[in-house]
Amino acid sequence: MSQDALVALGRDHLYPNYRQPPFVIVRGEGSRLWDASGKQYFDLFAGIAVSTLGHAHPALAAAVAEQAKQLVHLSNYFYNQPNVELAAKLTQLTGMARVFFCNSGTEAIEATLKLARRHYYAKGEKDRYRIIAFDNAFHGRTLGALAATGQPKYKDGFGPLPGVTHVPFGNVERVRQEMGPDVAGILVEAVQGEGGVLPAPAGFLQALRDIVDEAGALLLADEIQTGVGRTGKFLGFQQAGVKPDVVALAKGLAGGVPIGAMLCIEHLAEALPPGSHGSTFGGNPLASAAALAVLRTIEQEKLLENVEARGAQLAERLGALGSKYPKLVASARGRGLLQALVLKDEVDARDVLGKLQDAGVLVTIAGGQALRVSPPLNITAAELGAALDIVDRVLGALP
Repeated sequence: MSQDALVALGRDHLYPNYRQPPFVIVRGEGSRLWDASGKQYFDLFAGIAVSTLGHAHPALAAAVAEQAKQLVHLSNYFYNQPNVELAAKLTQLTGMARVFFCNSGTEAIEATLKLARRHYYAKGEKDRYRIIAFDNAFHGRTLGALAATGQPKYKDGFGPLPGVTHVPFGNVERVRQEMGPDVAGILVEAVQGEGGVLPAPAGFLQALRDIVDEAGALLLADEIQTGVGRTGKFLGFQQAGVKPDVVALAKGLAGGVPIGAMLCIEHLAEALPPGSHGSTFGGNPLASAAALAVLRTIEQEKLLENVEARGAQLAERLGALGSKYPKLVASARGRGLLQALVLKDEVDARDVLGKLQDAGVLVTIAGGQALRVSPPLNITAAELGAALDIVDRVLGALP
């Protein structure tokens, strides 16, 4: 089918809750994508920080193919080998003790919230269920995760979503003011990705760790966008040297195969006993084998080192673009390969996004005005440089 015919098919039959541009991506290789007309794009968004190894990576493709020949699905009524091996590897990388597997970031957050609430319920503290979260946070779209999301636009029309108190991101004193004996945990991102790529201020995560320790509450880390090496360490929290009690992972964990994980310390291992939570597809052999391949490749190809190097390159170039186009750019910020060029309020960010797509560069918008750059972790210096040269030309052509 032609590209136009495919676009028409999508517009006629897909639920219209997204705003796709009028082209269809049909294949990828590394940090490049091609549409049905044959046009090439530099991939600077990696499926929203998901395609850790880029596209068509041989190790990931082989792992999925080999596992599909053996066992795709089993259910959690039985152990499966890739899953138990993945659980062991994740505890090693994170310092956590236990792993619950699911299928997405939202599900990982749901498991996190349920764990925190039920932990205190089991201890006899039945009124301790409130969560402190942050303005501009994004934690998912199911009702529980949506309650913790600190952006009203995502909540419109879904009714009351109680049980969460939101405070300004980075404001330690407000957190202290809102802490009480009914608080089960503080849920926080190391970098607010959807909120506009806002890194936690220096010392903030450690301050939260101190606050929950004093109050007997839990520190809940949303590492869905920052985890699996995105910031240069396996977890974004590791940049601050802070260990949470619970970690939610998803996105880049299996390089594009759907998976989520909730990890916790041993102290919380009894909070969700059999029957209290579950997932039909969570931890299936196919997704687990894919995740193992991603983790092995990160180590073998020294991708954390590449994130550090490419992150420095990206920060330098984005900063230079800000200096070169002061009438267009408000700031540049982020960490590792999760960074953003923040456009001024009077600039139409969606118009710029469209012009970048036309020129062959794919990024996403976060927080309204931030052009989020989150490429594959194995992007090369040459690819990143060429893509940013295009960004430079597009900005230079704006009125």
